[in-house]
Amino acid sequence: MSSDSLYPQATPAVGARRKELAPTVDAAFNAFSKAVFADGALPGSTKQLIAVAVAHVTQCPYCIKGHTRLASRAGATDEQIMEAIWVAAEMRAGGAYAHSTLALDVLDGHEHHA
Repeated sequence: MSSDSLYPQATPAVGARRKELAPTVDAAFNAFSKAVFADGALPGSTKQLIAVAVAHVTQCPYCIKGHTRLASRAGATDEQIMEAIWVAAEMRAGGAYAHSTLALDVLDGHEHHA
């Protein structure tokens, strides 16, 4: 791990080690990933934009970097990628906003136990 980074680099050696330790699961995951991102009802390019947004919500730095690259290669513009990130930000903030209903329910005495 580099001293200037919180996360180690995802290198081919890391992938090889993962495969060495669990070859069947590694192959199954790779096949699953390939199937998920293949063109279907949604084009692969749209799926990559979704992945960029989800990666920001899950806060996975490897996913953010990888899917941003893949979305760009699939034809997404910088503006589309940033817009997908803004959608993710709104959804994350919106979750806190929506869940305030639970706190208000308690504060309004519906579940308030003094």
